[in-house]
Amino acid sequence: MAIAFVRYTSIGAPSLPQWGVLFDRHIAPLPEPHATTGELIRHGIAAARGLTRAHATVPCDAVRLLSPITENQQFLCQGVNYGSHVRESGMDPADMPFNTFFTKASSSLSGPFDDVIRPPHVRLLDYEIELGLVMGRDLDRGVTVRPDALHEVLAGITIVNDVSARDVQLPQGQFYKGKSYRTFGPTGPVLLWLEPSEWQRWPELHMQLHVNGQLRQDTYCRDMIHPPHATVSEFSALQNLSAGDLIATGTPAGCAAKAPGKVPMWVARHFLSEPLKWKLFIQGGLRNPRYLQPHDLMTLSIRTDDGALDLGQQRTEVKQG
Repeated sequence: MAIAFVRYTSIGAPSLPQWGVLFDRHIAPLPEPHATTGELIRHGIAAARGLTRAHATVPCDAVRLLSPITENQQFLCQGVNYGSHVRESGMDPADMPFNTFFTKASSSLSGPFDDVIRPPHVRLLDYEIELGLVMGRDLDRGVTVRPDALHEVLAGITIVNDVSARDVQLPQGQFYKGKSYRTFGPTGPVLLWLEPSEWQRWPELHMQLHVNGQLRQDTYCRDMIHPPHATVSEFSALQNLSAGDLIATGTPAGCAAKAPGKVPMWVARHFLSEPLKWKLFIQGGLRNPRYLQPHDLMTLSIRTDDGALDLGQQRTEVKQG
């Protein structure tokens, strides 16, 4: 059975972050501290297996839940990895045979109920629900991962909101800069450690993101173009990976940012200067009510429809920096 890990601190009394296993609204603390997500995965699984509901003595209302991914871990990302998102961006999935990779700063990681701070110069703030894959072991060489062997390289999954400043990311052509401001990576609430057979259910995971109660994104993970085994294989061929590293696997349709359509794109490409094109893009975005505003509340969930795999619910409010 899957294990729902949470990382937390006590409310009111300062305390070092602790790990525990979630049972409904109570937490069973792990007996040993683990400073990082990697240490939890390397040394905490056996102890977690021995915890039961009877050990769950810490009520969730008495703690602050933190990101289950610690800042020492890599924050790796895929772009344009859902067919629905590719199509809404004005492209054809058949024309996207390659896997698009980028990174976010680990300092952008924040807790599942922490505020998202919009920097003063950002006006087009967007959301992206994503399934986060958490590495289960160190890889210092390229490996070829079979579709039925995800458990050999991955530990678990978590919810990621890839918050993005579109008026930085797109006009400047800088994914890292537009997506790496502090608080732009809400993660959790749980790191769901999966049994080998449970990994085969990843296509059934149902992703939903609401803004102020309005459903914005609603897709199953089976819509991925490049599945997890292919992504881990390709990342491992490029760079070293460590237990606890996070891979955000892309977002489905429903973001605030929309492609203007083939005709406007053709006109912009052939008749507008780059500065004018992006000036018009920002002006159009300012009229788009779907971009996030201060006090907007984002609610994210990922689970199978039968509830057997449930990553919890993430709730974050936008605040003006």
